[in-house]
Amino acid sequence: MIAKIPKPGRSFGGVVEYNVLKKDAELLFADGIRTDHVKHMIADFNMQRKLNPGLGQAVGHIALGFSANDKGKLTNDLMTAIAKDYLQRMKIDNTQVLIVRHQDKAHPHLHIVYNRVNNDGKTIADSFQQYKSIKVTKALTLQHGLFIAADKKQVNREQLKGADKVKYELYDKIKAASKQAATMGELKQVLAKQGITTQYKLKSGTLEIQGVSFSKGKYTFKGSEIDRSLSYGNLTKQLQEQAKEKHVADQQPSLAQQLRDVLNTERGEAQGSAKQELSAALDLFGHMPVIATDPEPPRKRRKKGQGEDEEQSRGMRI
Repeated sequence: MIAKIPKPGRSFGGVVEYNVLKKDAELLFADGIRTDHVKHMIADFNMQRKLNPGLGQAVGHIALGFSANDKGKLTNDLMTAIAKDYLQRMKIDNTQVLIVRHQDKAHPHLHIVYNRVNNDGKTIADSFQQYKSIKVTKALTLQHGLFIAADKKQVNREQLKGADKVKYELYDKIKAASKQAATMGELKQVLAKQGITTQYKLKSGTLEIQGVSFSKGKYTFKGSEIDRSLSYGNLTKQLQEQAKEKHVADQQPSLAQQLRDVLNTERGEAQGSAKQELSAALDLFGHMPVIATDPEPPRKRRKKGQGEDEEQSRGMRI
């Protein structure tokens, strides 16, 4: 659930006609005005504003939008009850009110028109409405069990205007910038280049930082108002963790160097293995037994005819 609060207007005629005469518009609630005709509605609003003629911008206008996920449960009665509760918490009471539901978009939404001149002729203040509204819409969303987006990435930025639009722009840019910075000082410099001013809240009488705010244009938000992750404490913690991870990563060799080391190790192991095999072969060869052969004795030379006589004489023996 979100609320869009444009600046107060001067013409009840324009805002009443826009809301009531829109196609498929449903009148949910009216207090202090006649509802039989649009002209009577406008006349009644203008009649009461005369109680405080010095207030030119007497037209109050608020649009309450809900998630499409809640379409099934958001009956006219429930939406009316939520709108009334919202007005009470915003201290918009004791005055003329018109509540109209529109059907021109996928998500349920309604419009509230009220007179800033109350029934006693006093002015209903509009200071700090945006900040009050953020707290009120969050409380009502939780109270009625309405859909809450898992994170701000799911919010339709195109539907936002004014302070809500700026707040989500700040969220997107701070989140992106925080990934590039290692310290709050670096973050401040990155954001400054994008037109975003960073201010620190110091503990009274000291230089101790207790909080941080971000400004763009005329809007300023505390970091925790934009998102809990953007509080000073959470941002500082995130930046410190990123700096630590970067330091660890810098100490580690690159992937290319790791591959070179692996290849060199494998080559060294291969060479070492080859050397070991050669050494083993040499060792084996060195331990093989050596078989020695005796040399032939030299033959005696015989005198010519000596052998023949001996053979003849041996052959003749009986």
